[in-house]
Amino acid sequence: MIVEREKLWPGVSIAAIMALTLFQLHRQGRVVWCACRRLNLWAGDIWSGHNSQHVFDPYSFTHVLHGMAFYGGLTWLWPRLSLAWRLTLAVFIEALWEILENSPFIIQRYREATISLGYEGDSIINSMADIACCGLGFALARYLGWRRSVILFVATELFLLIWIRDNLTINILMLTCPVEAIKSWQMAH
Repeated sequence: MIVEREKLWPGVSIAAIMALTLFQLHRQGRVVWCACRRLNLWAGDIWSGHNSQHVFDPYSFTHVLHGMAFYGGLTWLWPRLSLAWRLTLAVFIEALWEILENSPFIIQRYREATISLGYEGDSIINSMADIACCGLGFALARYLGWRRSVILFVATELFLLIWIRDNLTINILMLTCPVEAIKSWQMAH
């Protein structure tokens, strides 16, 4: 019975993290889903008002990469921590990012420094899906191992770079120290 309870806590913790994130995003004024009132599974145009408002969008792939990176980092930092608790930590970190990403400061930063000129923040459904994508990335990294994970990570970054002229690396760079030449190249879509 003790072993079963120990296996239960990470799942309970993840459910609590998701519920608290949903509550906080609601408190921040995030809409549940797109103001258009249609709930689409996919919104593929990053230049439209539908980006980050439906369940998945091209940036969902970057959240899968978050999960892969978290798997590698947490496995390196705490190799003896159970897989379930490392996943819980990854979900917690991603949930914190979703809350921060939807803060007025980061929304304004996206508008000023990146190609997301009209960014209004994510819908709640999109943020929840982004956290799920992170969990998927974590599981993928566990399944693939580090070599194949690195290959998939790089391939995904290159694919996004060609497809939408943006990816996780550029997104981080442009948020932290914007390069006007990159922004100009991205805007020439």
